[in-house]
Amino acid sequence: MEKLQNLIEKTKCGVSIEINGHRDYYETIEQYIEPSDRKNISNHVWDKMVTLDTCVRLQVYPDTPIGFYVIYHYNVETAIDIALSKY
Repeated sequence: MEKLQNLIEKTKCGVSIEINGHRDYYETIEQYIEPSDRKNISNHVWDKMVTLDTCVRLQVYPDTPIGFYVIYHYNVETAIDIALSKY
């Protein structure tokens, strides 16, 4: 929780975390994630997400409410670490 709190404090706007949203629609990860977003996920992370059937989606608005980035991963803490590394 400390890392998440640190990210929230560094971010001027919103932070949202969605975990396994694909399951809400009875979709696989491959069906759920748009091809344009898939391009930003390494093959290693993608393979692990599919194997574990686990999708963490971290969306961060670092400076304004209109500019954001999205991190996909299979591990919440690692996704937060990646976001923090951008500061």
